[in-house]
Amino acid sequence: MSRRDLALVVFCVLLLTLLSGCTTNEQSNSSVINQAGAEILANGVEKIEVLHFHGTQQCQGCINVGKCAEDAVNQYFMAEQKSGLVAFAHVNGDLPENANLIKQYDAAGSSLWIGVYTKDGNFSKEQNVNVWYKTGDMEKCREYIKGVIDEKMGRLVLTPQ
Repeated sequence: MSRRDLALVVFCVLLLTLLSGCTTNEQSNSSVINQAGAEILANGVEKIEVLHFHGTQQCQGCINVGKCAEDAVNQYFMAEQKSGLVAFAHVNGDLPENANLIKQYDAAGSSLWIGVYTKDGNFSKEQNVNVWYKTGDMEKCREYIKGVIDEKMGRLVLTPQ
């Protein structure tokens, strides 16, 4: 092998190494542990709640949205659940014990909400209506929910082209 060929091979290996960092689905995110032992992400996120609000009687679409969200959290965020960073719950809005959550999230009917608590005491909430259009393919639905949670965590999410 000539020096020119060797230089070309080395260049290609270096180029591929540099480009491979651009194809990952998430960016590493530094974190610290607070006094309560919960992880705090570099962007200040201390906890993310994924809540499926529903009534006592549910249609199949409502059931599918809840299953998709629960499966996504269980599949992709097991460690974050154990640390308390991510939490999931089904919340029956017809039960009086859930009145405070209904009020906190302004939830009505069947809906999927994501709440974000930050280390400085702020809370933001967002209803995700797009999930209703994703339940025809549960794997894509779970991946969609993963992407939404990753964004809330401050992780870089690249969309495949």
